[in-house]
Amino acid sequence: MSDTLQRFLFEHAPIRGEIVQLAATWQAVTERHDYPAPLRKILGELMAAGALLAATLKFDGTLILQLHGNGPVKLIVVECTAGHAMRATAKWDGDIPDHARTAGGLRALLGNGRFAISLVPDSGQQGYQGIVDLDADSIAAAFEHYMATSEQIETRLWLACDDTHAAGLLVQKLPERETTDADAWPRVGQLASTVKAQELLALAPQTLLRRLFHEEDLRVFEPRPVYFRCSCSSERVTGMLRMLGHDEVRSVIAERGEVEVHCEFCNRRYVFDAVDSEQIFAAAVTAPSERTRH
Repeated sequence: MSDTLQRFLFEHAPIRGEIVQLAATWQAVTERHDYPAPLRKILGELMAAGALLAATLKFDGTLILQLHGNGPVKLIVVECTAGHAMRATAKWDGDIPDHARTAGGLRALLGNGRFAISLVPDSGQQGYQGIVDLDADSIAAAFEHYMATSEQIETRLWLACDDTHAAGLLVQKLPERETTDADAWPRVGQLASTVKAQELLALAPQTLLRRLFHEEDLRVFEPRPVYFRCSCSSERVTGMLRMLGHDEVRSVIAERGEVEVHCEFCNRRYVFDAVDSEQIFAAAVTAPSERTRH
């Protein structure tokens, strides 16, 4: 199964939908960290939800989904660019207690929490962030609650995740569109709710659409690829060190012998010794003077 987003529209009703299936993208996240099983399931579902939401937006930038909590799991972050490059990470304290493993829901893992959705434009202009209390026991329910309260868009979501795949189905009622089929939205929701987790994970999108909506008139678009990519780089890390300041970096090296920066998303480590750090700040000083001479 390839990593794809499949868009579809109902021809005679103001309803659109997306199917996402993640294999290599999901495995690229799980192979970099040893996430506990209950957390891994929620992280995979949030990745699927993030890809689905990004597919419904028209923007140049990055969509960021964040779950913050005071339970065993402290933070879950999923990022998806407008070009459908994804990365994800999570933080938790020690072993997840048995009662949280047994309960298996969001609140058991995160406790009292918040769900935040941010849009960060590539242009550097002011972004957008919406935050709601985490008052749901599943990623799908939390997402639907957010869309209803913050965006006032009726949205239904079905998600699934196992060790090798994450997948999801979204249907959304388009606002301010008239229809002569008043029963379309409840009917589509009822049909979509018959989907099984294994179908989401294993069936090709077109096969799944035929199985769910064979009596509906659908327009199905070309699938779009989804892939894992981390945006960290040596250039970004050196820029961060420059912002930290020469004196601060020198003090860290004096204490530890080197500066180490760890990317929480891809698990890559950037290490700078005393010579490396002096070169970073020497470059920052000489670059402006070179421009002045010209």
